[in-house]
Amino acid sequence: MIETNSAKGSRSTVQRLGRVRAWMVVPVVDFVMLMAPLLWRPPQPLTVLTMAVLGTLLLTEGARYVAPLHLSVLDELPTIVTRLLATVAAVAAVVLHLHAKPQVLIFIETACQAVALVVLGRVITTRLIASARRAGIARHPTILIGGGQTAAELARTLGEHPEYGLAPVGFVDDCIDSPASYLIPRMGRLNDLDIAVITSGADTILVADGDFDERALINAVRTKVGLTAELLVVPRLHHFHTLTGTADHIGSIPIMRIRNPNLRGPARIIKRAFDIAASSVALLVLSPVLAAAALAVRLEGGPGVIFRQVRVGRDGREFELLKFRSMRPANEAESQTQWSVATDSRVGAVGRFLRCTSIDELPQLWNILRGDMTVVGPRPERPHFVEQFSNQFDRYAHRHRVQVGLTGFAQVSGLRGDTSIADRARYDNFYIENWSLWLDIKIIIRTFREVILYRGR
Repeated sequence: MIETNSAKGSRSTVQRLGRVRAWMVVPVVDFVMLMAPLLWRPPQPLTVLTMAVLGTLLLTEGARYVAPLHLSVLDELPTIVTRLLATVAAVAAVVLHLHAKPQVLIFIETACQAVALVVLGRVITTRLIASARRAGIARHPTILIGGGQTAAELARTLGEHPEYGLAPVGFVDDCIDSPASYLIPRMGRLNDLDIAVITSGADTILVADGDFDERALINAVRTKVGLTAELLVVPRLHHFHTLTGTADHIGSIPIMRIRNPNLRGPARIIKRAFDIAASSVALLVLSPVLAAAALAVRLEGGPGVIFRQVRVGRDGREFELLKFRSMRPANEAESQTQWSVATDSRVGAVGRFLRCTSIDELPQLWNILRGDMTVVGPRPERPHFVEQFSNQFDRYAHRHRVQVGLTGFAQVSGLRGDTSIADRARYDNFYIENWSLWLDIKIIIRTFREVILYRGR
């Protein structure tokens, strides 16, 4: 009975430890090490706290920390030191501006000790992570895509070296007789990836080599199930050295970590908060412009200042988009199925000016405020054209994974009006895969430049 209870207690402890992730530990240790010199150095609490916060943010790149597969402080050392020195320089510049020179020298001495302590802390956390991986506490069930020679080498290396933290449970490939099948079980074809992930409990997908179509691969890993897993990819020409950031690797095979698009969760909340703030301020500041535009439209074309049109939004949901009327369609069918062109004879002087300056789009700020749209995202299209383009153009329907926007990456890249739909779909999907708040800000700045300079008109 004593042995049974002991065994249960051990399993319970392992399960609890298994829930601990590197992002819960490493940034905390970094922060503590940056603050530690306050225990023996002259008191500069606010300055050191500023350094600790900024330094931790730079070390994690403002995102969730992910431990590398190949654990080595020496590999990370140049990045750690560079980012911490940038932090120290920034804080020291502020201290020099606000205080006397001796205070700066004291801070620099404190900061140098803090940098050394961070490196020591990384040595400790790296060894802890490696030990947890070897003990099986921090090992991630992994599905390999492809069963070729590279997949077989990965399966063998991961089996021999648990310190990488990945435990291959099987692979999917359209080829039945694959080299990897001698090491790990084949779990079906590429189309069976979702089932393989669910049944095995895998939380990591590793794309290697095998018999599969590239487009089918993209569709397979971007399903709802696929987006819940960490995605790792072996570069196609993996024998060559890559210059894209810090290279990770398993044995001699380089590995790229692919970021899953931030479609939900905290990132979505941040984006929505930004939308509410931006649209509210814009409606308030631009109210004179909106009033003047409404009056001009009324004088030129009579009643019906606001033009309402059904568009397709996130997840295919339809909503009513608002614009200032720049012309009158012959009927509702024309409004929903005819492609509008700037040279239409029914567009008057006021309508032409509103289109050229994009003032006709400003009522969509209300769409943003009420949640139909976002400030930055793929531009919404009418249901008739969404159905047509989804059948014609690769991955066009994937644009609706996120909310549609007032402006977008495609629009600031010159794809406005009568331009390539295929190119627009590619640019919109690039935006979704690479979304960040900073990317939104860049697109907004470029939008102002496009409007002010009348580019693409």
